[in-house]
Parts: sequence; C-alpha cells; structure tokens
Amino acid sequence: MNASKSAQQARARGATSRNRLDRAGKATHRPIIRFCEETPLSYHAPLDDLGFILNDYLRLATRSNLPGFGDATPDLIQAILSEAARISENVIHPLNSVADREGCTYDVASKSVRTPSGFAQAYQTFIAGGWPALSTDPADGGQGLPHVVSMAVAEMFASACWAFTMYPLLGHGAYAAIRAHGSDNLKRLYLPKLSSGDWTGTMDLTEPHAGTDLGMLRTTAVASGDGTYRITGSKIFISGGEQDLSANIVHLVLAKVPGGPPGSRGISLFLVPKFIPNADGSLGERNRMFCGGIEHKMGINGSATCQMHYEDATGWLIGEEHKGLRAMFTMMNRERLDVGGTGLSIAEVAYQYAAEWAKERLQGRSPSGAKNPDGPADPIIVQPDVRRLLMDVRAFNEGARGLILWTALQGDLEERAEDPAEREAAGDLMALLTPVIKAYYSDQGFYSAVKCQQVFGGAGYIKDYPAEQFVRDARIGMIYEGANGVQAMDLVGRKLPANGGRSLKVFLGEIERTLAEAKANDFLKPWVDGLGGARANLTAATQWLMQHGLAEPDNAGAAATDYLYIVALTALALIWLGLVKTAKAKLDEGTGNAAFCENKIATGRYFLARVLPDTAAHLAKLKSGAAPVMALADDQF
Repeated sequence: MNASKSAQQARARGATSRNRLDRAGKATHRPIIRFCEETPLSYHAPLDDLGFILNDYLRLATRSNLPGFGDATPDLIQAILSEAARISENVIHPLNSVADREGCTYDVASKSVRTPSGFAQAYQTFIAGGWPALSTDPADGGQGLPHVVSMAVAEMFASACWAFTMYPLLGHGAYAAIRAHGSDNLKRLYLPKLSSGDWTGTMDLTEPHAGTDLGMLRTTAVASGDGTYRITGSKIFISGGEQDLSANIVHLVLAKVPGGPPGSRGISLFLVPKFIPNADGSLGERNRMFCGGIEHKMGINGSATCQMHYEDATGWLIGEEHKGLRAMFTMMNRERLDVGGTGLSIAEVAYQYAAEWAKERLQGRSPSGAKNPDGPADPIIVQPDVRRLLMDVRAFNEGARGLILWTALQGDLEERAEDPAEREAAGDLMALLTPVIKAYYSDQGFYSAVKCQQVFGGAGYIKDYPAEQFVRDARIGMIYEGANGVQAMDLVGRKLPANGGRSLKVFLGEIERTLAEAKANDFLKPWVDGLGGARANLTAATQWLMQHGLAEPDNAGAAATDYLYIVALTALALIWLGLVKTAKAKLDEGTGNAAFCENKIATGRYFLARVLPDTAAHLAKLKSGAAPVMALADDQF
C-alpha cells in the first residue's frame, strides 16, 4: 500500500489518536501521520488563473508597442509560468517544512550564518534559471520583461517557500534603488551582479532604539576624503544580512553624516558591501562589518534575520547627502508591494491544503442529509461553515491576484508608456495602492491562514501538519516594511493630499470609466451595483476625513485603517467586475475552459454577497471618530 492511500484510509478512520500500547502493554506516544511525508497534498501553482489574468483580463499582448511587452507573448508567458511552477512545486516547496524545522544556524566563531538544508543548492538552481533577471534591464544582463510578469512568478515562489524567496526579494529592491539613484560607477559594478542573483541585497534601517522613527537613528557616516565614507553603527532585523547563498551581500544602510539637519531630514543612504569589489568586478577584501547574531522568530525561520554591526566600514553614498529616505523609499515601495504579494502567496498555499483536507476528512453528516451514505461520515467540505471559511479565502485570493497584477502593470506603464499623461496616471495609481496592498494583503494573508487552520480542526494546531506554520509565517507581513497602521497613516496623511488629491481622482476616474463600459451589460448589473455602492462609501469616507481629519488629527489616525480597508475593498470590486466581465465573454464566445469561467463568476458572486458589504461597516466605524478610541486616559490602560 502506498503512503498516499495509507494516509487517506487513516483519515477515514478518524486517526487522530496518539496513544498506542507497546509490547509490554504500556502506553506509548505515536505521532500523527506526518502530513508532509505521507499525504498527496502539496502546492500546485495556479497556472490557469495567472494565465487568465495576464492574457485575457490584462491583455498584455495588446501593449506590444511598449519596451519589453513585445516579447511577452501569450506563448512565452505560458512557458515562463509553467517553468516557474515546476521549480516552485518540485525544488522550492519541498524546502518549506525543512526551513521551518531547521531554521538558520549562527556560528559564533566565524560570525557566519548557515541556511537550512537544501537552500544553497536550490538557490543555485534558481539563479541558473535566470529568475532574478526576469524583468531587470537587458543592459545589466536582464531579460527586460514587464514587472507584471515577474510579479506573477514571484507569487508562485513565495507560496512554495516564503523564507527562501526573502533572499532574492531584497536583491530586487537593492537593484531598483541603485539603478534609480546610484552613480554610474556603482551601477556598473553592482547592477549586473544583483540582476543575476550572484549577489544579494539588504535594507538596513532599524536600530535597537529606533524602529518606525528613523529620525532617531545613530549610525554615522564620516567622509574619508576619497569619495567613500566610514560607516559605524548597529542595525537589527536585517533579513538576509548574512547567509551562505550568494558570493556577496550588498547592504543599503541608512546613516547620518555629522553636521547634517536633525531628525529624518539628516538621513543619507550608503552602499556597504560585505566584500569590496575590485575595479573589474571581482571580489576584494572583506569589509569592516559583521553579523552579531540572528533572531529566533515566530515564523519564516529559514530567513536569516540578522544583527549587523559596522565598524568604520567602507561605504559609498547613494544619491545626495541628507536625502537618503527618498532613495531608500525607491527600494521600500518595491518591497511593500512584494510583501503584500506574499500575503496572497501564503493565503493561496494555505487554501490549497485546507480545501484538499476538507474534501478528504470524514466527520459527521451534512445538515441537508448524508452525501457519502456508503461511508462512516461525510467529508467536511459539505458543511456550510467550512465552505464559508474556504470561500472567504478563495474570494480574496482570486480578487487579490487580479488587483496586484493590475497594479504591477501600472508600474510598468509608469516607466514605459509613450503618453506622458498615461505615465503620470499610472504612477498615481501605484502611489495610492502600494500602502493599501501592503497592509490589506498582509492582514488578509494572516487571517486567511487562520481560517484555513480552522478547517483542519485540532490537526491544524499540531506541528505534524502545515497549517500552523502558514499562520506563523504569515504574521510577520503585518509588521515589517512598515507596520500596517503606519501604512494606513501614510495613505491618509501623505498619499491622499499629494498633488491636490490627484491619485484618488485618477482612481475614481478609473472606476467611472469601468462602470460606464459595463452598464449596458445586464449580466454584470450586480457587480456594477456593488462597485457603485463601494465607490459611494469611499466618497463619503473621503469627505468625512476632509471635514473632520484636518481639524482634529486624531480623527484621521483613528479612521486610517478603516479608510484603507474601504479603498482596498473598492479596488477589489473594480477588479472583480473586470474578471467576471472577461470570464462571461469567454463563455459567450465558447473559448477557454467553461468550468473555470463559471467558477470565476460564482466566486465573484460570493465576493459581492459576503465580502464587499464590509465597506459599509468600515464607513460606520470611521465616522465614529476618535472619541471612542481616545476616551481612556493613558494610565487607565
């Protein structure tokens, strides 16, 4: 009997007992069937949905006149997605439970970090396949494809093993920051190596005494007189600060040049490599910096979270002195979109495991009568409340996938569109939606993992099963790259008023255009009405903030998260209208997979009925203002 069949039969018997008798008649401990080793469940990349969004909904082929898009034909996209799926499923995903069990190991003597078993080999496979270079500039050895394609690929890799993908993820951000703000010499030395993945990057912001308030940082940078600076200070929570995967690590370090303005206005950004490259790009001497230890975390244990110390380390200025935050935010905004994407990635893999478990796990009977009359019980998938949990996650996953790829496309258009007005509008949409996606997706990624854990019942709380790892891994997304409350305040305090509120006007204009195009289609009326209602709630929330937030800043602070959720749900309603419209057109034309399109429409109906109404609840909470939030005195907490 094979392992898969054995596991299925064990579940049918309700095999959750852990006590057995040994030959002497004493009770012994027998672990629950090891889920990752003995069940047929695993991660399967959502190729059909990714292809549907890229080729049918976003219709990337219609933009072949733009740089990079001409190569992004449906055939090439399918080939890229299929190969990424193969690597994700067969090379990276098997490392997920290994990474969680082993974690990273810090060697005190050498101050080095060893990643979990299999990571080094998988990383070499990853870079040999050219995956880090998918959308980087051909001048740097990249393939130059649209970022929206690499975003689709990134979802699969993060679903397979989020901890593994943290290492190349930060290299992408370092590449973007150096490309936008670095000198020609820095670009020549570093961009090709970051593009290929031979070198990785980090983002060194946080210090032991200063988290979100970067103006408090103490790391200093003293000019050496030869174009370099001497960097001294300590940073914490540095993902990938030390590891055994890449030949070099390129740290982007925030520091203050003595004599500069106080607070955040005096921050500069420096490139500080682990090994200082020679003029020909080969590695030279080791820089004066080291890893002082790694953190023992709640999740993503395979990602080394390091304490980094700089002792007169050699660094190079990126951009201008005292304008480091502007350069760093080039990297951070990229990372924020990626972090949002990982919330989706965790929700997707958690959903897949939970849905398969629900179809196999036999417990009780359906409220409407037995659905498996020849068996001892029905599979729990027949229970309406189990379906509610799964449909919540599925509706988020499919809508969120469409929204993040649509937003990534806006990033491409901001860089590559021929019309300056189109570039500006795309940039406005990116600016508005980046904090929304980061916060809402990482929130929902965690909540989705919890819902999927609930589907597993007691087994979901046990380490022999993967559900609890997904919960632990997902939790960090709500905190790093700017905690989600900070994202909400960024949306309300910076993004909305910027350029006279232009970004929101562009977003509302996109909604109006979409509604106008869909109103004549009777089939789409429920989604048209749903989007119209969400737009009305968003408008009311914006007006309330304008009237009450400026006069009393605490009102804006208390309302910020609810406002962000209204924007997120409205954006998802916009995308769901487009997804359903596309699926219905394919059904009417008789093209594509009919079952896939029908399921898409059914999931869209669920979103309308059970998710979108939350905009009204968030509006009601927003309008309650700061008074209920601030009612207690500080010493009453």
